[in-house]
Amino acid sequence: MDALVSTAWLAEHLDDPDLVVFDATLYLPNEGKDGRAEYEAAHIPRALYFDIDAVADPDTELPHMVPSAGRFARLMTALGVGPQSRVVFYDQKGLASAARGWWLLRLFGHDAAAVLDGGLPKWLREGRPVASGPVTPHPAALPFQPRLRARLLRGLGDLLDDLETGAEIVLDARSSGRFAGIEPEPRPGVMPGCIPGSRNLPYTELLTPEKTFRPPAELRALFESRGIDGRRPVVVSCGSGVSAAMLALGMRLAGLPDPALYDGSWTEWATHPATPKSTAKGASA
Repeated sequence: MDALVSTAWLAEHLDDPDLVVFDATLYLPNEGKDGRAEYEAAHIPRALYFDIDAVADPDTELPHMVPSAGRFARLMTALGVGPQSRVVFYDQKGLASAARGWWLLRLFGHDAAAVLDGGLPKWLREGRPVASGPVTPHPAALPFQPRLRARLLRGLGDLLDDLETGAEIVLDARSSGRFAGIEPEPRPGVMPGCIPGSRNLPYTELLTPEKTFRPPAELRALFESRGIDGRRPVVVSCGSGVSAAMLALGMRLAGLPDPALYDGSWTEWATHPATPKSTAKGASA
């Protein structure tokens, strides 16, 4: 299954019995919207809501951290995802949070997953049908079988090691203003700035004005402009590990090696007392 599918493909396959479709919308704290409420107002027929905050570790104060393999398997099985399922994620903004669902499935060894190019906005522009109200999931006949790919995940200690060794390129998906520390973070109590030595590629630069992914050659040129050409391993980061998955998907579409994802991202780094922080002027705190 390709990592990116078109609205035409989804419309053709929407009734396939092995296909599970998820609205994986997550709004930032400063956006003033609730993803589930918006989903219940209008969603692609048969789609279920994939709650990024619930498919997460409940025992940490950091937002939507990767859950244990057992918890992920139980949640996926309850949502109808089994070993033979094909899964498509979309979001209400176009492309912003859907890739987090795709990345989580790949992290736990399930490759039959994709993101809907252009998301719900493109689906609506094309006059395709929508439904309203909640959809009751039907548990999968066979339980989801997790196979953790630890190489796709990084933690705080790994990033601290990278500061010393420079072994991996850290690429941040946030806006240039947030990365530079000249725009506020959307989460209260999180200072602006970036991980020292990291590079910035806002995930929005991967998209066309219609909020679909740019062609592979253009994506590869964007990554190469940040010094990413496949010769050094990459760790993608963002505010809380969601839009970083957009960079992971973009690298896959560009034919580059899979990066790892720093799950705690800037929220963890900025609030940890032992981590150095940089700003636009190059000062560290």
